[in-house]
Amino acid sequence: MPAAQLDAAPRGEAEHVFPLPHAPGAVSAVRRHIRTILTDWNLTADLTEDVLLVASELLTNAVVHALPPATLSLSRSEVDRCGAVRVEVTDRGPVTATGLQASTLDPDEHGRGLGIVSALATRCGVHVHSGGTSRWAELQITP
Repeated sequence: MPAAQLDAAPRGEAEHVFPLPHAPGAVSAVRRHIRTILTDWNLTADLTEDVLLVASELLTNAVVHALPPATLSLSRSEVDRCGAVRVEVTDRGPVTATGLQASTLDPDEHGRGLGIVSALATRCGVHVHSGGTSRWAELQITP
């Protein structure tokens, strides 16, 4: 399958979009909204926690490493009786050279987020487009 098709994963039956204020506490505020939606979707407790962790990592990545504004899209889809939750964060792209340098980050506290996303997601990827950069992850809903 061509790479372009991998980035074009099917959109869900239910989709919610949240702007991410570029401010302290923004990630925790959006997490509260996400938890409410996931509860309404009747997901298992384990999947809910995994989706929240993936969303937190992608959102934090956007706040720390990218230019605002950032937006989170949360969707649920079902194809051939297989369900998935998709978390996608779109931002304006990487911070310029005048922004926070990677060398100033404490390696004990930073740098594992995308590894966590990869470990929890069934599929994940990055799509660079004219509007910025979208990082996405899909987590499978087990029957």
